Amino acid sequence: MKLNSSIITNLSKIYGDAFYILHTKKFEQNVVELKKAFMNIYQKFNIAYSYKTNYIPKLCRIINRLGGYAEIVSDMELEIALRIGVLPNKIIWNGPYKNANKVQGLLLSGGIVNIDSIYEIEMISRVAKQNPNKKLKVGIRCNFDINDGVISRFGFDTKSDDFLKVLEFVKNTQNIHLIGMQCHFATRALETWSSRAKGMLKLLDELRIMPEHIDLGGGMYGKMANSLKEQFNSYIPTYTEYAETVASLFANRYGDLPYDKQPLLLVEPGSALVGDCMSFISKVVSVKSIRGKFIATLLGSIYNINPTLNTKNPPITVFNMGNEKKEYSDLDFGGFTCIESDYLYRHYKGFIAQNDMVMFDNVGSYSVVLKPPFILPNFPVLDIEGDDIEVIKKAENFDDLFHTYEF
Repeated sequence: MKLNSSIITNLSKIYGDAFYILHTKKFEQNVVELKKAFMNIYQKFNIAYSYKTNYIPKLCRIINRLGGYAEIVSDMELEIALRIGVLPNKIIWNGPYKNANKVQGLLLSGGIVNIDSIYEIEMISRVAKQNPNKKLKVGIRCNFDINDGVISRFGFDTKSDDFLKVLEFVKNTQNIHLIGMQCHFATRALETWSSRAKGMLKLLDELRIMPEHIDLGGGMYGKMANSLKEQFNSYIPTYTEYAETVASLFANRYGDLPYDKQPLLLVEPGSALVGDCMSFISKVVSVKSIRGKFIATLLGSIYNINPTLNTKNPPITVFNMGNEKKEYSDLDFGGFTCIESDYLYRHYKGFIAQNDMVMFDNVGSYSVVLKPPFILPNFPVLDIEGDDIEVIKKAENFDDLFHTYEF
């Protein structure tokens, strides 16, 4: 369905003056394209989707249907995966904190736990000792310098004593199976993906091990409009360019081995798959001028579209709803909150009027999962396919937010 003012009017009558649109077909297409780009070069490849980026269950079900893994960092996300039917052996638990009881349940059911810190050894050791006949699948999160100027806080410094201790633990615990080695760096630049892949391969050579899978983590740019690309200081690679950088190294290293002897290459994309798969539509509540500065206030906030609070303007579309229009050369869109810095978009040029509706694209990353319950509950999420409208998430109300409080 191509959105226009008439359709937006009808949607707002039913679902309110602010709502999200989920583009599930685009999400599925992104998953297929990313997998194809890598598998064209190195066949033994898969995706472990980063639930934390956007854990809308319908998106997670698409990943599961397409054969991908669930990459989780909490027992809440574990519950999402299990409820939508993900098999435990397709669940990978990362993250700096892990619930001991839930870790035990996942390990005993065949899931994968990537050890991030030394404290987890005692937790996993206890499970191993209490279940000597169970083979427990673990990975190790590795941290090394990829020359990006950032000291990541995730995983073990591969030059540290703690790294040697976790290797010793895995090696000397009979029913622990080291299924994978993993790294994760937030830097998305193409050259850092070359560094992380080469760093992992070098590390494995030094350790003289080849696990069943090698997981290079997340941190990829996704698809975006040129207006958004132009606001980045670095080049925005395509899926194919990431694949050519990384998968080619694996093909050169392992391509001559029989398929069943090759390690599985895993990546953990989040924003790269879901960033362009949501839009947020919000009503213009008012337009005013303060000492020559024009500000349009919306029924929506920066926390609805960009709770990580970066300063980039997302792509927007203004739907005129019939009011008298006025053209502006420098107008800011402010949010409904009482935070002075709550601006969804700066320096808009074009026509706008009270009661218009503004659509912000590329809001799929972290928006619904990080939006705080501040001042207003969150808005509904709709999936529109043709003439069919599916409510993916209902609008939150007072009871949703306050049923855990005592009045």
